[in-house]
Amino acid sequence: MTTPPERLLDRIDRPQDLHGLTEAELEQVAQEVREHIIDTVGEIGGHFGANLGTCELAVALHSLMDSPRDKILWDVGHQAYPHKILTGRRDQLPTIRQYEGLAPFCSIPESEHDIMGAGHASTSIGYGVGLAEAMKLNGDHPAGKVVAVIGDGSMTGGVAFESIHQAGGLQTPMVVVLNDNGMSISPNVGALSGYFNRIRLNPKLWHAREDVEHALTELPAGIGSRIGRLGPQLKESLKAFWAPGLLWEDLGWAYVGVIDGHDVRALRIALRKALDAQRPVVVHIATVKGKGFAPAEDGGLEGMEQWHAAKPKSITNRAPTIVSKAKPKAPGPAAPPQYTKVFGEQLVREAKRDPRVIGITAAMNSGTGLNILQKELPDRYFDVGIAEQNAILFAAGLALEGIKPVAAIYSTFLQRAFDQIVHDVCLQKLNVVFAMDRAGLVGDDGPTHHGAFDISYLRCLPNMVLAAPRDEALLVDLLHTSLVYDDGPFGLRYPRGEAVGVPLPATPREIPIGTGEVLREGNRVALLGYGSGVAKSLEAADILAERGMEVTVADARFAKPIDVGLVAQLAAEHELLVTVEENVLAGGFGSAVWEALNDAGVSGATARILRVGLPDRYVTHGKPALLHAEVGFTGERIAERIAAAVGDTSSFEPVTAE
Repeated sequence: MTTPPERLLDRIDRPQDLHGLTEAELEQVAQEVREHIIDTVGEIGGHFGANLGTCELAVALHSLMDSPRDKILWDVGHQAYPHKILTGRRDQLPTIRQYEGLAPFCSIPESEHDIMGAGHASTSIGYGVGLAEAMKLNGDHPAGKVVAVIGDGSMTGGVAFESIHQAGGLQTPMVVVLNDNGMSISPNVGALSGYFNRIRLNPKLWHAREDVEHALTELPAGIGSRIGRLGPQLKESLKAFWAPGLLWEDLGWAYVGVIDGHDVRALRIALRKALDAQRPVVVHIATVKGKGFAPAEDGGLEGMEQWHAAKPKSITNRAPTIVSKAKPKAPGPAAPPQYTKVFGEQLVREAKRDPRVIGITAAMNSGTGLNILQKELPDRYFDVGIAEQNAILFAAGLALEGIKPVAAIYSTFLQRAFDQIVHDVCLQKLNVVFAMDRAGLVGDDGPTHHGAFDISYLRCLPNMVLAAPRDEALLVDLLHTSLVYDDGPFGLRYPRGEAVGVPLPATPREIPIGTGEVLREGNRVALLGYGSGVAKSLEAADILAERGMEVTVADARFAKPIDVGLVAQLAAEHELLVTVEENVLAGGFGSAVWEALNDAGVSGATARILRVGLPDRYVTHGKPALLHAEVGFTGERIAERIAAAVGDTSSFEPVTAE
């Protein structure tokens, strides 16, 4: 048996280990990083395509920079796996996105080389401006270099342009690498890019352009005066002739591009000049999403989208896993549908029922189920890009003209548009539906993506209605309710993953606003669940029943307005009222129940409320079942807490997370 040749990558334990390598060796390391990602992520699953596209870039940056003194900022983190591999986490990559393993995005506690921790897009440039200006304020001499790597998709976020505007005005010395993996660069542009690059980064040539402009106006025989009268048109035409990066130039940036993002030598030449320029510079690179993996690289946009993330065990021997044809299984019960699919299909039915209904996504059409609307009714579908603030402003404008917009945005991403929700929707009392997918703990993507706060940040807003379904049938009913409601904004939250498995209604019901319902009658203890908390309440009730305690279970259905009559009745007829929600407790559903009882003057009831929810901390990444066990959001743990609260723990063993 022959021993496989040693990889250069196995000698890279910190980024400084790249500094002494030749360009040929750096190219080899980049390819070995790519192969390591294909082999590892193809087995365990995770973000895939964008990472394969940044292998040469990560190697080039770390070969020129001295991290962590020099700062490399990776926007979102979908493209940062090569960076993680080169910064001492090569052998830990098989744990990425696993419980207690590497974080799926950059994480400050995980490594000193992760300068910012973020899973939301468009933020790296703003971080970079702050870091570079802080170095100047601190008197760092020489100051560290700052590079922000941002994808072309993230450039649709308005906050990125705000940061570009600020850096251009301050002339902040930093570099933005615009990782363009969605555009086709024509050969003509590529042939001229080296010429344009020299112009952009040579001060003598900046002045030369100005000299040309002046010289043209001095031409004899009246030609110069005619040119001078052209004024701004001439100047803009000249700028367009000298470089393709006109927008960046107008904002005070030097533009370098377009560079082949898979050519280490070309990247190093451009980056070295940009880092030495001591001014804002954008280096525009072209990469292939899925580079080195044929199904992604050769499959066009469809292939790149399909391999944005790889499923576990989807790749064998660096090729897609061939699934053998198994013998057909005996027919059994079908798996419950995904909540996202139920929402998407019902939205199409609602749009066909009411021509005013439209759907809005912020670059997450399949993730929110709006791809179904896009296919069925493309004229009623809008994608604004990674721009949640604009999505809500757009929805507000539509609602002002009587349209019924449904903004389908993950709970965690809707946070980004909070001011627009407050100022442009709620204050105007507009009929906008906020369909919040991924409410609660979402799993492997971790704390940046958990929908743990939406009840709290929306419940405080005047004119807002908040609802959550316990199952897919109620999701259909509540979506219908939100679209026939005509008295202001409506927030509808629902979890990620499989629904419960109940039949869907043939005709959706309109649920009276602010009403709950009792699902199970008992005594001593009443559990009042909200959304996914109802299923946990029913699980706890079953466990308690096995131990001889029959409890009441009710579904609140609405967090705002609260069904005060139902809540007061439950509090009056039971020793203990337990609220169950998949949201942080601070300002959440349980707090709403407590406040409602207090405001209604229910004597003594507020002293007997037990609130179950998510803890006052950011919950890590991992499978939802593991996370629910960690935070105590399980039927067993809820039952144990109830027994302890009523002094009946004789039949309970201590419960520990597995």
